[in-house]
Amino acid sequence: MLAETFLILMVMFIAVLGPSIVIAVLGFAVIKALSRNPSASSKIFLGMGFMLVCVESISVLAILVIFQLFSR
Repeated sequence: MLAETFLILMVMFIAVLGPSIVIAVLGFAVIKALSRNPSASSKIFLGMGFMLVCVESISVLAILVIFQLFSR
């Protein structure tokens, strides 16, 4: 029982770790792009918003798949 719970937690951690790294890299890239070209902020924020929605949806789908795989 404890080993199964630990396995589920580790798989969930790995499934969420990838998108969280992508969000961190995206935030760094947006700040860097805004510092180079502040006049393009509307285009940069539009792209950032679209990418954040995609990354978060991938994370939510991964968690739902994990719950489906490990449900009793």
